[in-house]
Amino acid sequence: MPRAIPDEVHPLIKLLCEDQRYKIDAYQFIREGLRYAQKVLDPPQGEGDLEVKVSRHISGQDLCHALRHLAHDRYGYLALPVLQSWGLRCTGDFGEVVYNLIKIGEMSKSPGDCREHFDDVYDFEQALLLDFAISSTKEMVK
Repeated sequence: MPRAIPDEVHPLIKLLCEDQRYKIDAYQFIREGLRYAQKVLDPPQGEGDLEVKVSRHISGQDLCHALRHLAHDRYGYLALPVLQSWGLRCTGDFGEVVYNLIKIGEMSKSPGDCREHFDDVYDFEQALLLDFAISSTKEMVK
């Protein structure tokens, strides 16, 4: 029987105890991926020395693609096994983590967003392993 979790515990720790499918690294990666997506998809618009930041909604699909790029940048050929070791085995898992973070107030969503927008965005093995191997081989040939 699970032990009761005191109310003063940080919501993420409470979430990790209640939903053990994903490691804390998965939650950190998703948070970093959102910042990465905002930086890449929503760069500041420069006006001389003044930078103007216009927020752009990051869709579930946008976030999935940003997470793939971040995984490649960070972990290279090991991206697939690293993400799998955290419980992330498909893009739907990204959605589960995002919606867990929404539930505890660590992320927000727009009215048109739904968990299913993360489903089947790409095949994990193809995108994280095979596509990386192909692009790495092309770069070595240049």
